[in-house]
Amino acid sequence: MDFERIREKLNILADAAKYDVSCASSGSDRANKNNGLGNASRMGICHSYTEDGRCISLLKILLTNHCIYDCAYCVTRRSNDVKRAAFKIQEVVDLTINFYRRNYIEGLFLSSGIFKNADYTMERLVSVAKKLREEENFNGYIHLKSIPGASDELMYEAGLYADRLSVNIEVPTISGLKLLAPDKKHEDFTKPMQKVKNEIIRYRSERKIIKNTPKYAPAGQSTQMIVGASGETDKDIMYSATYYYKVYLMRRVYYSGYVPVADDARLPAIGSQVPMLRENRLYQTDWLLRFYGFAVNEILNKEHPNLDMDVDPKLSWALRNLHLFPVDINYVEKALLARVPGIGMKSVNKILHARKFRKLNWEHLKKIGIAINRAKYFMVCDSRDWERRDLDADKIKGMILQSSMGKFRKQYSTQLALFN
Repeated sequence: MDFERIREKLNILADAAKYDVSCASSGSDRANKNNGLGNASRMGICHSYTEDGRCISLLKILLTNHCIYDCAYCVTRRSNDVKRAAFKIQEVVDLTINFYRRNYIEGLFLSSGIFKNADYTMERLVSVAKKLREEENFNGYIHLKSIPGASDELMYEAGLYADRLSVNIEVPTISGLKLLAPDKKHEDFTKPMQKVKNEIIRYRSERKIIKNTPKYAPAGQSTQMIVGASGETDKDIMYSATYYYKVYLMRRVYYSGYVPVADDARLPAIGSQVPMLRENRLYQTDWLLRFYGFAVNEILNKEHPNLDMDVDPKLSWALRNLHLFPVDINYVEKALLARVPGIGMKSVNKILHARKFRKLNWEHLKKIGIAINRAKYFMVCDSRDWERRDLDADKIKGMILQSSMGKFRKQYSTQLALFN
């Protein structure tokens, strides 16, 4: 084996894979068996921290950065002047096993540029996973990228060996895809998604009757959208995400700020990288839609097509709906309690449980852990005066921002003092 060449390939193909953020996967329960290698637990995979503080990671690489397509937003686009490389199937298998045995990784995230055609590329990705499972008895986490346009037969086989499958929709709208990736069709992305969805549903149904039914993509499927490459508003992005969650039963939708990779008239100018804060606001909105009972049109609509960068989307919604507040923390129903800024779902459940036994006051709420500096403008508790009084939305927003900045300065001063 030419170790220098392997190292060179690894440098090239690991660097090219960094633009894909949809590898932070979790949800699999593939247990170790027959004295095999690895154990994909439910605690999460890929450069993440578990609840017990463990840092876990996986080998994140492309099979190749050669590609027959010339998508404007992609670093591996055909016309981009970058070093090219390709792993052999056995090389990826050997790297995964050797890295695992050295305790570097707990699994594999494998994507690829498309060479020859979709089926040829997908077949090679599946071959890697199959060799790891059947020849190396590897039970660690495997996340395979589904290649747009791959056949149903290959997608089915991929789900038998991978814990999670994902096909990146990349551009949130069909019009944006036509502009930036005219060689691709929207159906090429949605067809593999539909196949995976159908097979997951079938597996869950058959599992109820036949306990030893082979697992199919136990961690589900995910996708990724590039933010800021084709001018979509936050409303466009979140409406698309909601559609994929509902129609294709996505486990996660990831949002990746556009990173300039080429000087192309169709793209934002070089140097105009999407701010991380916009990504963060999209993830916060995603969380509200999935776990807090919000509908997308409550947060983003024609009047508010983009998210407020100054405050989080939950606070922004509350400031636009002051007529619903204040709420009495001891009597308000769960749905509206979850919409009070500064109160997370864990705190909501604690409040609902605690108020069965006594009337809660502000000291109780502080111990529960809610953010009083925000919540106090939207609720009443015990006999304390309502903090909002005659304040309007702009004044409340200003006071909350001022309070947050003061808290940040205090924390910064404390940390600075430790180093002096």
